[in-house]
Amino acid sequence: MKQIPFLRLRAGVLLRAAGLALWLGALTACAQASPPDGGTAPPETGLHTFSLDHDGQARRYALYVPAQVGDAALPLVFSLHGGGVALEDQTGQSGFKSPFKLWMDLAEREGFYVVYPEGLPGAYGKPTWNDCRADSTVSSSADDVGFLLAVLERVAAAHPVDRGRVYASGMSNGGFMALRLAVEVPDPFAAVAAIGAAMPAASKCPLARRPVPVLFMNGTADPNLPYDGGVIGNPPDPTHGTALSTPGSAAFWSQLAGAEAAETHTFPDLDPDDGSTVRYLSYRREGALWVRLYTVEGGGHAAPSLRERYSALYERYFGRQNHDIEAVEEVWRFFREAAPAQGPAGR
Repeated sequence: MKQIPFLRLRAGVLLRAAGLALWLGALTACAQASPPDGGTAPPETGLHTFSLDHDGQARRYALYVPAQVGDAALPLVFSLHGGGVALEDQTGQSGFKSPFKLWMDLAEREGFYVVYPEGLPGAYGKPTWNDCRADSTVSSSADDVGFLLAVLERVAAAHPVDRGRVYASGMSNGGFMALRLAVEVPDPFAAVAAIGAAMPAASKCPLARRPVPVLFMNGTADPNLPYDGGVIGNPPDPTHGTALSTPGSAAFWSQLAGAEAAETHTFPDLDPDDGSTVRYLSYRREGALWVRLYTVEGGGHAAPSLRERYSALYERYFGRQNHDIEAVEEVWRFFREAAPAQGPAGR
């Protein structure tokens, strides 16, 4: 991980000053790395990584605090990584191309907090989320719902968070996890977004209690998540479970909300060489936005991005990445439009 950088005096004064600086530096590093339970996050803006003990295990998450933070309560966005993606990959600190690191640029411009939590190792030894797929054996069995709610409470205890504008967005395994939050604990979340993910065909979670505004953004040529539903994986692997079709997943939430297809929009094809185009279909009830389905025609298992472009090697395995839209910008636009109408008081 990249580190953040931190006349003449008489010899004795210089030594005492150096010792004090070292002591203060060590104290600050400890506070940033692992604040005590019930403690507060450091007041500095920027990205900080923390440890939180939950269910007998040390769990990591990173918090981004925008420079414009003040006394006013700000929205908060959870950005949930895909299966096998470490926290430093999601934030771009490792040098990994990540459209999701752009949440931080957006947070600076719009004024909100970003939380990057990390799942626990699954069957293949890398971070995963326990996302409700009953027929999947590759993810961990951790209490991830409890962990994410604990992170929310920790952040809200240290910073002025607008509890009516807390959102969850995830990619792939993280998208399934965001949908689990909408199903199991809808009250804290004003809206969720799933990229490269759909509703599980076989779920170990209870039925959704009430509607939540939901965004889907999936590619029709995704080799990992079949757009029309079926076995997940590349090649399809029963240990990864099964998913509903993307249109069927959008229909699940729109029917729960009593919303109907309202309008479509097709984006300009800014990069004809990427072999894909993007359109969306919105579902509304009495004018209020409840569901938005982004279909990336020809797109693969990759979040669209103008700025963070995956390599040819990535696309060889995961399919084409669209370069006509910025995924996080579209998700934030949905959150802002959907949440005010469907906030806790309007549900």
